[in-house]
Amino acid sequence: MHTREPIYSTAIGAGRALFALLRVRPTTTGLAQLPATGGAVLAITHFGYLDFALVEWVTWRHNRRHIRFMAKKGAFDQPLVGRLLRGMKHISVDMESGHEAYAQAVAALRTGELLGVFPEGGVNASFTVRELKTGAVRMALAANVPIIPVAVWGGHRLMTKNHRSTLRERLDVPVSIRCGEPFHANAGDAANAGVAAATLALHDTLQDLVDAVQKEYPVAGTGQWWQPAHLGGTAPTPAAAAVLEAERRRHKAAEKFNAERLKTAKKNS
Repeated sequence: MHTREPIYSTAIGAGRALFALLRVRPTTTGLAQLPATGGAVLAITHFGYLDFALVEWVTWRHNRRHIRFMAKKGAFDQPLVGRLLRGMKHISVDMESGHEAYAQAVAALRTGELLGVFPEGGVNASFTVRELKTGAVRMALAANVPIIPVAVWGGHRLMTKNHRSTLRERLDVPVSIRCGEPFHANAGDAANAGVAAATLALHDTLQDLVDAVQKEYPVAGTGQWWQPAHLGGTAPTPAAAAVLEAERRRHKAAEKFNAERLKTAKKNS
């Protein structure tokens, strides 16, 4: 029996209305891998900003379960958005100190929650699966729950990094969501080498799922901005995307530094 959560239900309703308005056409494979009860880590690819909403949407339609997502602290710091995120029991992640978020996530898994994680650490503009962070494997090990790999393809055509889609581009977009078979990292993997190996295996599984949904995708992507370079699209290569991301982070860090310096100067004046 699922506990009623008015805020989450309202958010799901809003998402359903948005996707209906945009005439999103989802194709799902492997939803039977999502457990009806008990904890699990959903390790999700991250090519678009609405991937979390798409995965929650199809999960809710499948078995009426809610997913607790890990989101950056900056989103929680916004008054309205933060209130909604906390109301839906999502978990705030401070990128400078993730210990508290890690503990909250493991506790949620142990109480039987589904935890949504984007192990790439952010939206990937190359639309290929980049190197993963080890948190998904570590949390699954700590809570003794399975990891379920989930690939989302097409959602980035709705909203993503470095491209502002027009309303016309967002209409009638096919979205493919494929869940792979759950796997348990072995208790012996708790050592760093074991965690690294399990994380690499997760990466390869996610890329295999992405390759499969790309192959079956009903729209040709040759020459399109949303198609990865190795499939004939104009998206940046993984190497080029990494350079762009590093530059973006340097720019963001500089802005933060200047803002803090200005704040300090005003305080001391």
